[in-house]
Amino acid sequence: MNFKTFKQKALEHPEVRKEYDALEEEFSLIDQLITMRTKAGLTQEDVAKKLGTNKSNVSRLERGKSNPSWSTLTKYAAACGFTVRLETTENGRTSA
Repeated sequence: MNFKTFKQKALEHPEVRKEYDALEEEFSLIDQLITMRTKAGLTQEDVAKKLGTNKSNVSRLERGKSNPSWSTLTKYAAACGFTVRLETTENGRTSA
């Protein structure tokens, strides 16, 4: 069984689907961080140097193993040539 098939079968279970959905925003943030860095053509080491920190801190951030402040997120984005914007949603509608 490949991963795609396994994932489909697992998500058929309500408990699994609930937990998976609960992590969706965290996974989205991680994906956005990595996408910013790769679009900028930077390595984790490059971003760490720009932020004045260690590569391990950038790695932890990109793996979702930290609880970053707004300041950390904006500095990371700026180091990659991006800005961060907060968006809220209510009942599936997006507002800025």
